[in-house]
Amino acid sequence: MKIVIAGAGKVGEVLCRELCFEDHEITLIELNEKRLDHMIGMYDITGVHGSGSLAIVQREADVPGCDIFIAVTPDDETNLIAAITAKNIGARYVIARVRSPEYSGQMAFLRESLGISVMINPELEAAREVMRGMRFPESLSVESFANGLINIVEYVLPEDSELIGLQLREVGRKHGDVLICMIIRDEEIIIPHGSTTMEAGDRMYVTGRDSEILHFMSLGSEGNRRIKSALIIGGGRITRYLLPRLEQYHIRSKVIEVDEDIAVQLASDFPRVEVILNDGTSQSVLHEENAENYDAVIAVTGVDEENILINLYAAHIGVRKTVTKVNRTDLLTVLKDTGLKSILTPYRIIANQIVRLVRSMANSEGSNLEAFYSLADGRVEILQFRVAEGNQVSDIPLVDLDTKPGLLIACIARGDEIIYPRGDTCIQLGDEIVIFSTHPRFDDVNDILTNGRAAK
Repeated sequence: MKIVIAGAGKVGEVLCRELCFEDHEITLIELNEKRLDHMIGMYDITGVHGSGSLAIVQREADVPGCDIFIAVTPDDETNLIAAITAKNIGARYVIARVRSPEYSGQMAFLRESLGISVMINPELEAAREVMRGMRFPESLSVESFANGLINIVEYVLPEDSELIGLQLREVGRKHGDVLICMIIRDEEIIIPHGSTTMEAGDRMYVTGRDSEILHFMSLGSEGNRRIKSALIIGGGRITRYLLPRLEQYHIRSKVIEVDEDIAVQLASDFPRVEVILNDGTSQSVLHEENAENYDAVIAVTGVDEENILINLYAAHIGVRKTVTKVNRTDLLTVLKDTGLKSILTPYRIIANQIVRLVRSMANSEGSNLEAFYSLADGRVEILQFRVAEGNQVSDIPLVDLDTKPGLLIACIARGDEIIYPRGDTCIQLGDEIVIFSTHPRFDDVNDILTNGRAAK
């Protein structure tokens, strides 16, 4: 597919890297010539120097002939103008990043009246991700599939878990309603089988009914009591999207914000929330505000290092759940050794969403890629397919499918029913299936088969 991207920031770079890997034809528009040259040198793309909102620049980038135009500059208005212009001069499908809360309430109107296919708000999506994590207090991350019917929870097996030393088949006998889909152990990716033994420190991805997942995660631990209170450090956009959602789930919240104007406006807009004007990066302030008595501390200031230090202190004083916003890629690697669990990276959230949309458009007719998530630095993908006409996997028992090694069919959504498959389970036309795969670039459900066929 021919794709034009306006904006070479963090999101733009992730998109260039991921979409080049999938053999799309990428043209990047960027106003900063030095940044543009760097990106052209790094990736197999072409570049056009200029503003992505100008029709003359878009025509030079052949936007009228492109399949997808993606506007991800740092400025909302530039993205909106760029998207409207691209649609008017012939781009088939248009995506725009829009961050301002002022626009969030009228996204449907903007899409319908201006012809923008998709509008994505990174801070809104980050707030939604935080709330998914609140439902599973000990989780590192939670991904939802099949319109929220299926949750896949990332979790570290604690040293006091009664599951340690058990083989997977024994876990299945005791807790058959939870499926362990994947384990990461010392950077090794394990698609588990019956003889796989559980070890302390395993990062595992599990699915099942929410109540069963919570019970599974609480074995030998008292950490899965419901989150009832949250202390938020930083009063920016994520906090604005988060506060009404916390209130909806009856989670008591307090915000510490250092900027007086922001604090006053927050207090006015959210009168039921306690807003403290102070420096939440100070340990003495956190002590004064009784941070240790909160179930969760959410650090979402504009400085990554401050967020990390806040939650290292919060973890030290015994706070059960910490959420840390980090945007700098170089810090993400360092954080693996800090013990901090839930790391929030807004630009990666929306980059994954956009890649998922592109892959869904580019897939073949046999099935439809509905959702896509990349894990473990891109070594594993979770994919949701809708099984359509022309597939080669339906009405055949799974045990008879000649599937590639290194993948697992985790669950099937059939209407409102969720099926955790066994060997005799058959996929049916219209099913939504969720797959863990160590193979990159699955675009069609038939890709799970060796040579794209069923076993004879």
